[in-house]
Amino acid sequence: MSLDLFGVTISLRHGAALFPPLTLSVAPGEVATVMGPSGIGKSTLLDALGGHLPRRFEMAGQVLLDGRDVTALPAEARRIGMLFQDAVLFPHLSVGDNLAFGLSQTVRGRAARLARVEAALDQAGLAGMAGRDPATLSGGQRARAALMRTLLSDPLALLLDEPFSKLDAGLKEDVRRFTFAHIRDRGIPALMVTHDPEDAQAAAGPVIQMAGP
Repeated sequence: MSLDLFGVTISLRHGAALFPPLTLSVAPGEVATVMGPSGIGKSTLLDALGGHLPRRFEMAGQVLLDGRDVTALPAEARRIGMLFQDAVLFPHLSVGDNLAFGLSQTVRGRAARLARVEAALDQAGLAGMAGRDPATLSGGQRARAALMRTLLSDPLALLLDEPFSKLDAGLKEDVRRFTFAHIRDRGIPALMVTHDPEDAQAAAGPVIQMAGP
């Protein structure tokens, strides 16, 4: 299961490309890193790959996931998960209900869905916290919960947009290790945008330095 980009670039509609065409293959369990100056289009690239590209932009090129062309598919049909700078948990839902929200619809029945959520919480070191208010979690706990919610949707690839930038130094290392371990264990290709060279070093995958056209 690989994520393959062929000549992908983004431009403002009827305008110049933000960066040169990008061709890249991300192997199963590998984390590729995209780096470059602010405003070059790194996060916009992730938006395009996830199917969330704002209408003022257009994408050229082709995106394949596990050999399937997803370039023209809507976001919900791509099976590509996303993690952002902020661990966005729904404040009106408990921690357990947040994770259940991400569960794939292929998991049927209340007991089966509850078991999957409890197992994910246990893996994240959050056992017994299903009924907690997300606001009571620490930054590291919220980040782990957000990752597990994304993984419960059974994504075929993962996009990481500065996922560790809001964490302090101690938490950052732990959450980074936790995230990359789960990506490797599940054999998911991942593409990460970051400004932090330590993120790229820990990812231990290919690094793409983006520059203007």
